[in-house]
Amino acid sequence: MKAFYRGTYLAGGRKQNMATTQFEPVDARRCFPCWDEPALKATFEVTLVVPTELIALSNMPVFKQEPILRLKTVHFKKSPLMSTYLLAFVVGEFDYIEDVTDDGIKVVVYCPVGQSHRGKLGLSLALRALDFFGEYFSMPYPLPKLDMVTVPDFSGGAMENYGLIIFREAELLHDDASSAAASKRLSMWLISYPMAIVVAHEVAHQWFGNLVTMEWWTHLWLNEGFATWISYLAVDLFFPEWNIWSQFLEETEAGLRLDALEQSHPIEVEVHSVDEVFDAISYYKGSAVIRMLEDFLGGKLFQESLSSYMKKYAGGNAKTEDLWRVLTEEVGIEVDKTMNSWTKRKGYPVISVRLEGNILEFKQSQFLLSGAEGGGQWIVPVSFSAGSYSRCKKFLLETKSQSVDVSELLDSSSKNSSATDDKSQSQHDEGVWIKVNVRQVGLYGVKYEATLASQLMKAIQNNSLSAMDKFGILDDAYALCQACQIPFSSLLLLMDVYRREMDYIISSRLIDICLSMATISRDAISDMVGQLKQFFISLLLGSAERLGWDPKPGESHLDSLLRGEVLAALATFGHATTEEEARKRFQSFIGDASTPLLPADTRWAAFVTTIRNSTVEDKTGLGDLLNIYRKAESVQEKKRVLHKIFTSMILEDRIREQDVIYVLAGISPEGRETAWSWLKDNWDPVLVKWGPGRGMLLTHFVRDIVIPFASHQTADEIEEFFTSRPNDSIHMTLRQSVEQVRIKARWVYHIRQDSCLQELISGC
Repeated sequence: MKAFYRGTYLAGGRKQNMATTQFEPVDARRCFPCWDEPALKATFEVTLVVPTELIALSNMPVFKQEPILRLKTVHFKKSPLMSTYLLAFVVGEFDYIEDVTDDGIKVVVYCPVGQSHRGKLGLSLALRALDFFGEYFSMPYPLPKLDMVTVPDFSGGAMENYGLIIFREAELLHDDASSAAASKRLSMWLISYPMAIVVAHEVAHQWFGNLVTMEWWTHLWLNEGFATWISYLAVDLFFPEWNIWSQFLEETEAGLRLDALEQSHPIEVEVHSVDEVFDAISYYKGSAVIRMLEDFLGGKLFQESLSSYMKKYAGGNAKTEDLWRVLTEEVGIEVDKTMNSWTKRKGYPVISVRLEGNILEFKQSQFLLSGAEGGGQWIVPVSFSAGSYSRCKKFLLETKSQSVDVSELLDSSSKNSSATDDKSQSQHDEGVWIKVNVRQVGLYGVKYEATLASQLMKAIQNNSLSAMDKFGILDDAYALCQACQIPFSSLLLLMDVYRREMDYIISSRLIDICLSMATISRDAISDMVGQLKQFFISLLLGSAERLGWDPKPGESHLDSLLRGEVLAALATFGHATTEEEARKRFQSFIGDASTPLLPADTRWAAFVTTIRNSTVEDKTGLGDLLNIYRKAESVQEKKRVLHKIFTSMILEDRIREQDVIYVLAGISPEGRETAWSWLKDNWDPVLVKWGPGRGMLLTHFVRDIVIPFASHQTADEIEEFFTSRPNDSIHMTLRQSVEQVRIKARWVYHIRQDSCLQELISGC
């Protein structure tokens, strides 16, 4: 699925062909002779000869069509200067809907025949995004039209070709009609939230990436980091009720975990295999750095600076240094001095914090999950609150350590606390809570000494902290536990204070951590896994009982979303009551797919239960899931099923090549040995089907099959296997994946040394 390739789809029961392109990063050269580098821009005049009945699309509008027997020659207008990787054309059968922006830009969404109604939401989002970005950058969209087209076979989620954005169907088509009536609002959010982010991201690229393009792939983050960050900025404006910046924390967590590896790479990376730099570092760490910088400089000044940057480099190329230069000129401080450590150095800091009298001591060190000593040092914009969000201080940590006198904050906190911000001030004699990295805007972890940590636990119990800060405390503690800097038992004690938590973003992270800890415990303390699962069930049961299985009138979409995650987690932990109810509802769903008993949000819990209870002797449940997959019209439903299946069907034609990522992402700890044996036996056919020339899909096979392991012995075996099978396209992914296996092996050892664990779990 690279260069100019054929896609297939079913229409009226018959297999039909269509054609599309994917040139990013370096595959335009496989379609036509060119200097295929981002800095070597050119104008393009595209002409396509296609069957008369088909629609032909390219970056620019059509200006002339000429019939030739049963064919037609389609001429497109000359493009502006653009990089080769942004050229595109698509040929196929489509229905479409269209509209016009306030500035007169024609926007068209091309959908499969008979499905144009499913493109309405995407069209609405694109119209709003074009207007927003034109205003934000003080520069109108530079082309006369924007087409968005879905194709059946596509290796990525979407591609921002100038004026012709290509999407895989799941990212643009809205399947609201496939959901039960009682779950319509949730279904709308489940689909429209990720769709809104993807559409905003791709439309943002029309400025950040297309109008101003990175000079070389080393600066890819200027495209992807900025498009990621500003997509959240836009969606937050469109849908303020979604609390989108809380969701942003969940997304950027993936970038931080990858950056905590010794085998990470800087945001500005020396490129060996271009495909491999399209990763969480470029997208999520890059966007987190931008969010931190915007907060440090101020939103209005940052926006004005970006507008100046756009005007200066419009139609051309830029490096990271060019952006820093413009920002420095606009804001009057040396931005590059602060930011170079974030883009040119891999990793990020953890800041250890302790309070001695009225002096708050900060000490930074590079955070590595392996426990190794990192040599990094950053200029860190630090923020903290003491006892109340009205008492906040910011400063730049420019050295390894620094002390700050907080006597004024502590005194004022006890005298002037806000009842809204802090309900625990009556307990001032026990100590005031201090939360570092307010709202989790900074790109750093925090390790508190025992007294400060204890005060924060009380603040969590008293509901004195914001959702983002409660998320940050839990997330930092989990990372520190993985790195063996705090005991497993200490993390469990912290998790216990979250059992009454009702906010979605925090509860969702708590569930993820419970699942991860249960998984590592299978290797570390197999004799205590059952007790540990009971502890996790006790943490989550209150939320499950409050939410129930059925939607409640007037509930928020986040409550509905949390219901699905909580029930799926309880099913994973083997909660008998949840499993029994899931089986009943699944059987109702098998008999009637439109039953209100199993709407989209709770379906995952039923699928988990079905797979958990499938055996070699009884594969009825697996067969039911396969039938659901085959019959499903909703692409989201197909994804849900594929997450729970890993069989030899991967190598057959029963699922699309692009959809293998959903299968791989669903590999369970119980299935890791089977998956690894399968990969070893089938590596050659996997290379043929998903190897070089097929996009970035091959990295999913390595990452998703290798990472579930947790022993040095298996890590050695994996390295030995791939030593005789070198492949540049997976080199970085393989090193990172093996490192994560060794990190978990080290974690297993430390969990076994936790002397408090047995007593703690037994007392739960």
